[in-house]
Amino acid sequence: MSKPELLVTPIRVEDIIPLAEAGADAFVIGEQRYGLRLAGEFLKDDIKKAIELAHEKGKKVYVAMNAIFHNEKIEELSDYIAFLQDANADAVIFGDPAVLMAAREAAPNMKLHWSTETTGTNWYTCNYWGRKGAKRAILAREINMDAIVEMKENAEVEIEVQVHGMMTMFQSKRSLLGNYYEYQGKVMEVENRKQEHNMFLHDKERDNKYPIFEDENGTHIMSPNDICIIDELQEMIEANVDSFKIDGILKSPEYILEVTKRYRKAIDLCVEDPDQYDDVKDELLSEIEEIQPANRPLDTGFYFKETVY
Repeated sequence: MSKPELLVTPIRVEDIIPLAEAGADAFVIGEQRYGLRLAGEFLKDDIKKAIELAHEKGKKVYVAMNAIFHNEKIEELSDYIAFLQDANADAVIFGDPAVLMAAREAAPNMKLHWSTETTGTNWYTCNYWGRKGAKRAILAREINMDAIVEMKENAEVEIEVQVHGMMTMFQSKRSLLGNYYEYQGKVMEVENRKQEHNMFLHDKERDNKYPIFEDENGTHIMSPNDICIIDELQEMIEANVDSFKIDGILKSPEYILEVTKRYRKAIDLCVEDPDQYDDVKDELLSEIEEIQPANRPLDTGFYFKETVY
């Protein structure tokens, strides 16, 4: 039984060292021009510095290029990937095949992680992209534990799953918020990567509030609850799932740090002393519940939903 990677999304360069010391094994960073729904904005100088700091601590850095690229950005991809190779990025996260083609030309040895948010739902598709050059497949959040274990058993690539944080429910390339305010006769300036924390869609019927924000990639609507399965890691660890991701979007650096510490403890105990993990997992869950924002209830996402064919 191998120990899965603990993958974390820092907000600032200054978060790298504290998170590394708290137990993070790898980081996802990037800038919104190329990456979707990042916890923070890392421009080129930030990326270079973050990679230096992470590598000093023996950690890895994956740079997100998982946006959908229209023609006006295609010409930029090769240069950006070449920059990432020079900066010693450990991998590029992609969904658009244009990134794959650019990487073959600009950095054929760059490791690639395939992520399309919703279509990583079966091992055959994961293996297909593995044959095209991907080293890892990032699974859709809408599949359950049984499906994840089955996919890992048959996958020829590494498997990454999200174990904590909010999920994406909807994205549109349109500026829906800006259009709505304009329709109302108001002016709303969407600042670069602002990600307003106080903007919600309210579903009165379900009594849910969905965080919503707008950036260069369009409009994003997020889940009303946060996934937390710190007390349900054992089955996936025993199945040798390769990477557990904590998504810190719309959270504070302090929150991400505290959650990272607790998942580090949970993973280590589950691998080294499963009985002790059983003894403390409920306590770890309670500790996260104590620091959880009041408007972000915890649940187990789709992990224990029944698959309907």
